[in-house]
Amino acid sequence: MQRLNYLAGVGAIALINSVAQPAIAQAAYGSYVGVGPAVGLSRDADGDGRQLGGAIAVRYKILEAPFSLRTQAFIGDNTAVVPTVSYDVPLSWQTDAYIGAGIVFTNGNTPSPVGDRVSFALQPGIDYVVPNSNTVIFGNAVIAFDAFRNGGGNAISIQGGVGLRFR
Repeated sequence: MQRLNYLAGVGAIALINSVAQPAIAQAAYGSYVGVGPAVGLSRDADGDGRQLGGAIAVRYKILEAPFSLRTQAFIGDNTAVVPTVSYDVPLSWQTDAYIGAGIVFTNGNTPSPVGDRVSFALQPGIDYVVPNSNTVIFGNAVIAFDAFRNGGGNAISIQGGVGLRFR
């Protein structure tokens, strides 16, 4: 009788394990606002564009979907705003990698870290939440295509910083 109870218990555990859905990692954080440095690496035909500036980053996580709405504001010799929609891939409970697509909006005639004209942009990046806190460390690149008025060309900016979760 003991063997029968033992076999029934093992069989029940095996049945539960075969029916249960596998766990899918989701990052343990949501939306945040952050600040940090930005480095524009590209130059237009006149040699302008390479510069050091600041970045303000905002991420709004769409609940239970692998998408986020993101915006980066660049402050340098000129300003630019880059709203994107990103596809987020959780790497662990604290880390997400993502790729976003959006539009660069610039102000004025001097280049910002991402160029000086309205253009299409890609934004690969990574977010890491510090365990047991509301602190997020972020890093990304913005690649703007045909971003300069004088001579076209692409602009690349790399930025990173620290953010504060709000949801």
